[in-house]
Amino acid sequence: MAKIKKQPRPKAQTPKGFQDYFGADVTARAEMLNTIAGVYHRYGFDALETSAVETVEALGKFLPDVDRPNEGVFAWEEDNDWLALRYDLTAPLARVAAQYRNDLPFPYRRYAMGPVWRNEKPGPGRFRQFYQCDADTVGSGSVAADAEICAMLSDTLEAVGIDRGDYVIRVNNRKVLNGVMEVAGLVGDDKEAERGIVLRAIDKLDRLGPEGVRALLGEGRKDASGDFTKGAGLADEQAEIVMGFMTAKRDTGAGTVTRLRELVAGSNVGLDGAAELEAIAELLDAQGYNAERIEIDPSVVRGLGYYTGPVYEAELTFEIQDEKGRPRNFGSVAGGGRYDDLVKRFTGQEVPATGVSIGVDRLLAALRAKGQMKQSALGPVVVTVMDRDRMSDYQSMVAELRNAGVRAEVYLGNPKNFGNQLKYADKRQSPIAIIAGSDEFNTGIVQIKDLILGAEIAKNATLEEWKDRPSQYEVPRDQMIAKVREILAGQSDG
Repeated sequence: MAKIKKQPRPKAQTPKGFQDYFGADVTARAEMLNTIAGVYHRYGFDALETSAVETVEALGKFLPDVDRPNEGVFAWEEDNDWLALRYDLTAPLARVAAQYRNDLPFPYRRYAMGPVWRNEKPGPGRFRQFYQCDADTVGSGSVAADAEICAMLSDTLEAVGIDRGDYVIRVNNRKVLNGVMEVAGLVGDDKEAERGIVLRAIDKLDRLGPEGVRALLGEGRKDASGDFTKGAGLADEQAEIVMGFMTAKRDTGAGTVTRLRELVAGSNVGLDGAAELEAIAELLDAQGYNAERIEIDPSVVRGLGYYTGPVYEAELTFEIQDEKGRPRNFGSVAGGGRYDDLVKRFTGQEVPATGVSIGVDRLLAALRAKGQMKQSALGPVVVTVMDRDRMSDYQSMVAELRNAGVRAEVYLGNPKNFGNQLKYADKRQSPIAIIAGSDEFNTGIVQIKDLILGAEIAKNATLEEWKDRPSQYEVPRDQMIAKVREILAGQSDG
């Protein structure tokens, strides 16, 4: 009889490009989302939650990787239709605005938060699933809507803990870039591929520098690993026009706009874009958002293909160290722009829209890098079990703690080894352990161990200042809640 082949065990590992999030990280994200939502709500935006799955047709092909137009999303066929996980929160909004256009108030102002998925090559800090937090205004063609989004983004960054001076919101206009393309002779359907390469090249200025971008505008660029990226194949004079656009930034917004007008002279669309940038700068200045917070910067293009007007990007300017200990700026944490043609795909009628998306995970990482977030939150108070026959008494104690608003749990593992219970509490980063055995129950007392102070005493046992500070207290049972609150308050102050 043939031996039945044993089925191999599945590997317990996260798929490439994905990651798991545990307690403290999930809590920190939820708190940040709540703070961001508060700012959006204050600006008059309403919450919207859309399906994670859309038809591929509804999503459209707007990802930066135009070399792989059918890639970039996680898609599958069902009932002769192709479905995909959303790659951002803007494309679903366009579908909603078209589907419910007779029911929604216009302009429609909404915010949305949730995970998105991109089937792209993962790398350090680059994952295939990540959280976005968006706010958009659909139905207004006024540049006042763009200025408002930029102002709201500035307020949001400061609300979550990014200090003024540690960030800048950079604003540009795709119409100006289209004008540059026109002056450089890159208009027409036959030049679409070249325009796409130029856009992506400009978007990599911070990472590759002028020399790397110039190579991508020409024949192409070989990176340090030997991989070759095909360039746009522009002639020298065409490439110089594009490079001139990228270096058009001046000391003031007015100076930058003047230089842009010179570059796009002869292009009506380019001159329209320059006028819109000037208007946005004036609107923001009137509200007190000066160049320290929001500035005009021609190097911002944004990678997605659906932007039609103003585009903006929030960059954190403080310095951190990379994995090799080298100093670098943290970089971009948010971006967006105007996309007046996205809803038109569904309705046939132009519906102007503008919005911004915040990369929540990057923003959390930035706050950690600045030391403005605790690496981990405290765990629950742990009620240890000394006598398994008195589990109802332990459950009564933990219920009392919870009813008093204290996060708490009973140890539910094997209670035989008490040391293991304290090790468990340590792993849970618990602030306090409640200890009671038969003697304590018979005399109506409990032992309350301050685990945070205990750890400090153990670490600094030779220091005089710790000698007279008890880390464990014996209190009457009816004073347990008061003592727990007192210890927690002291830990919080420390």
